Order: sequence, then C-alpha cells, then structure tokens
Amino acid sequence: MSNDQSQPLISETNKHSLDQRLESPQRPSKFPKVNDDAGNDVVEGEEQKESVTRTMNPNPRLQRYLIAIEYIGTRFAGAQQQPNCRTVVGVLQEAFQKFIGQPVSVFCSSRTDAGVHALSNVCHVDVERISKRKPGDVLPPHEPLVVKRAVNHFLQKNEGDIMVIDVRCVPADFHARYKAQERTYFYRLLSGPESVSSFERDRAWHVPENLDLLAMQKACNILIGRHDFSSFRAAACQANSPIRTLDELNVIEVVSTPFFPSISERLKSSCVMEDPTVSLGSDTNHSQISLNTNEEKLEGSNGEACQEFGLRRRHRCFVVTARARSFLYHQVRLLVGVLKSVGAGDLIDPDVKRILEAKSITAAPPMAPACGLYLGHVKYDLPPETNQS
Repeated sequence: MSNDQSQPLISETNKHSLDQRLESPQRPSKFPKVNDDAGNDVVEGEEQKESVTRTMNPNPRLQRYLIAIEYIGTRFAGAQQQPNCRTVVGVLQEAFQKFIGQPVSVFCSSRTDAGVHALSNVCHVDVERISKRKPGDVLPPHEPLVVKRAVNHFLQKNEGDIMVIDVRCVPADFHARYKAQERTYFYRLLSGPESVSSFERDRAWHVPENLDLLAMQKACNILIGRHDFSSFRAAACQANSPIRTLDELNVIEVVSTPFFPSISERLKSSCVMEDPTVSLGSDTNHSQISLNTNEEKLEGSNGEACQEFGLRRRHRCFVVTARARSFLYHQVRLLVGVLKSVGAGDLIDPDVKRILEAKSITAAPPMAPACGLYLGHVKYDLPPETNQS
C-alpha cells in the first residue's frame, strides 16, 4: 500500500475519545500553581482562574454546593483522598453517597496535612437529586439546610470527628479552591512545665519554657509583608516562586481551653451579681486576672503560697494568627517555629532578620508540629444567594 493510501494515524473513534478527554470538566489544562501551608494549589492570575472555572460543571441538572466543615485533624491522614487511608474528603464523599444514593466528588479549598485541624475548611460538591420512586426523574435541588442536616446525620454515625457547619448554593463555575481570596490559620501553643492535660492532647504544641509575649510580637513585625520566604518553605514545596505577602502575623495570649473558673474567680463574679456597683476594674485588668490565675493558692505554715491538692496548674496559652492569600508548603509551621524560639529566648530580632535574608530553610529552627495548627477561615467574594424552588 502506498503512503497516499495509508490509514490515518488516529481513527475517528480514537479521535472522539481524545476530544472527550481534552474537553472533560475534570481535566482542566495545566497552569502555574502555588502552594499554601497545607500543600494547596492556588492558581496565579485572574485569566488562568477564569479559564479553569469555565470548564467546571457543564451539566445543568447538577446543583453545586459550597460546604464549610470542621474536623479534628489528628483523626485523619490529611484532607486529600488517599488509598487505604481515612481522609476528610473520603469520609465526606461516603456521607454524601449515603444521603443521595450515588457517588460524588468533593473538592477542598485547602488540602490540610495529617494532624492539622480545621475550624472551617471549605469544599464544593455537585449533587443531582434523582427521584427514588422514579429513578429517571430529576427533582429540584435540596435546600442547603437539608443538605447540612442529612450529611451531618451520616457523619455523626461514624466517628463524630468531622461536621458540616455551613452550606450554600453557588453557581456551577464556583470553585472552592480557585475562588478563595484569603486564608487564615491559627496556631495554639501551651507554655509551662506541667504535662499537657488529656483534654488538650493533640490540640496544641506544648512548650515547657515560659514564652515572652512581647518578644514574639516584635518578631512578627519583621516577618509581615511581602518577602522571599525561602527560609520558611519546605523542601517538598512545588510553588513556582517563594515570594509571598503575609498580610497578618500576630501573637496574643488567651485563656486556655477548656476553661473552668477558680474559686477566686467565682467569688469575684458573685460579688458583681450581688452588688452591681462593685467594679472589677477595667476590661484589660479583668482579662489579665483571667489569664494569670493559674491555680488556687493557699497560705502555708511558713506564710508562702502553695498549690491546693488535686487542682491542675493552667498553662499559659498563646495563639499565632497568620493570614495571606496563599502560603508556601509548611510556611505557617516554620514561622511558628521561629516565633517560639524567640519567645523562649533562643533567638532575638537580628536572628529573625538573618533567617529571613538567608533564603534557605537550613537557617530556620525546626518547624512546629502539625497538632497545633488550625485552618480558621477561607474568604470568598460570594455571589448573591439565590432561593432554590
């Protein structure tokens, strides 16, 4: 057979299959990405974001829901689905399948690592409501409140370590990951020599040293802003650039939780209730009393204060807040590692500047463990909410 009469290299069937793969809404074209602290890919550039969202969910019979969830990170092998592991996405997909009777795909805004908690991670999921009596009939979408209650019903039948806290209907092209404008992380540290309470285990980083709050706050001021954060970037980070803008980084001291009032605190409260004219002082002073009343103290025979038997000493509790559009992989935990070293007196302000300017992770102290990190909030510019009939 001559070359002119040879068969085409791609048959019509294969060509059709190839076209389908190229046009599939589940396979957007490649584009530059960056990573947040949990390894979350964030599209760079508005045009690239729009090119992705245009391919999302072309089926008009599907309703896309935005789902906010909270979970205990130490009970999962991470947010992203993995084979033979219990993950946030895997558990959510199972609950949705039990609710609607068919498999779904859940997409998270932030793919948190194993051990990282979430006060509010956000996902989206497409649901087609099909009649159980007449499988061919497609019914109007469920109301968000119905979705929330039904999915939580199945989640609580399991381990009870994950819960849907909010649901909203969004347009078919709204993507939980690519539409996120800002992410806020919190990190909890417990300071003090006492062992960690069973109620706090795996919920914070226990630091035996007494931390200097003012020193940590000053160090935050050095790190806020737009910098090359190569010194705060894990080796596995796949971001194209180490340049990030840290919009907020601060440390405050808060009352450790769970909090139960001491005898002296209860007496002060009772005095106020009995006589409203009795003042505990300014709000600032009252807050300071709550933070520093670590235990009930009795006066011993030698006149010195002593700890009453059977009462646990409270730790000092510090919360680090980090807010930015996106983070490098492990950036928040590496930042906390530096702040802890400053608070413990191992580093001072010039050391923080040196670490930042070194642009190498080898210059930074060890990063903080995952158990103290919480994804606190993912911010969106949400469209007006539409009522579903």
